[in-house]
Amino acid sequence: MKTKRQSLSRRKFLATSAVFAAGTSITGPALFGASGGNKNPNSLIKGVQIGVITYSFRSLPDQSADATLQYVLDCGISAIELMGDPAETYAGKPANPVDRRAYYGLRRASQNGESLTEDQMKQMADMEATLSAYNKEVASWRAGVSLDKFEALRKKYNKAGVSIYAFKPDAFRKGNSDTEIEWGLRAAKALGASHVTLEHPEDDAHTLKLGTMARKHKMAIGYHGHEQQTPTLWDVALEQSPANGLNLDLGHYVAAGNEDILGIVKAKNDRILSMHLKDRQSPANGKGNILWGTGDTPLKSALQLMRDNKYRFPGTIELEYDIPEGSDPVSEVKKCLEFCREALT
Repeated sequence: MKTKRQSLSRRKFLATSAVFAAGTSITGPALFGASGGNKNPNSLIKGVQIGVITYSFRSLPDQSADATLQYVLDCGISAIELMGDPAETYAGKPANPVDRRAYYGLRRASQNGESLTEDQMKQMADMEATLSAYNKEVASWRAGVSLDKFEALRKKYNKAGVSIYAFKPDAFRKGNSDTEIEWGLRAAKALGASHVTLEHPEDDAHTLKLGTMARKHKMAIGYHGHEQQTPTLWDVALEQSPANGLNLDLGHYVAAGNEDILGIVKAKNDRILSMHLKDRQSPANGKGNILWGTGDTPLKSALQLMRDNKYRFPGTIELEYDIPEGSDPVSEVKKCLEFCREALT
């Protein structure tokens, strides 16, 4: 990552950020409008909005928007980070001809240094060629699709008592066109989201581009981090645009070997758009992704910090540990929500 960047005075930067936030209502109670009755879920606990990323339900067979909504409701959660596929499929996106689970399994094995057989290598190459053609088809679809279906989906979710605070389609990568990026920002706004999320590209030119485009649309970009997270990972992007922010992952931050875990939350709370919650171990303990309350991530302290300091960003449950035999993703997300409730009350 480049280190050369324009310097902004702290006063000027905060003033610019304040004006932007005030004009776009990026975070705050208005984002999580009160539900319309006792039947609706309520995961706003002592002023802390607990949500879930719908990636948590990835192993369930039905990935439709309606099924996803039911999973969220069954968990008792009232606000979410919505993955792209349920919303886009609802709006008529062409079906993906590639088994993505099989493809990403092969790709992960290759990236981890595992030896693939000749047949597996050919299979992965064929899948990549098919995906390339499919991505062009999706780009064409996005360029012409109406946002009416996205607005209808927002109304459906809101009527059930669920708000969408973040949207994560695969439209913001370096390979995506400006048209797709514009589409992603407009679709997020139609869904009622305050920000979109994507993996941090570790490319200053791309974060500048995204921040500039997001500001134009009065949206925000939350950059997600894995084990490359450090206290300074986001600094360039934050200086580039007040529309750039953090989609901090507290569990990955621990597994990355950082020591002052709550320090980054305190230091950058005004630029955190949402924070993923999971329990991981430190490198010394194996970096495992394990049941909440059994790892090295100070989840309870982080939640209480959010409550006591009235931080306005949501905490997003991300289910990534192995599901115990006899259980399922909905049951495990419910356990995570109960962990949050006990920590906050």
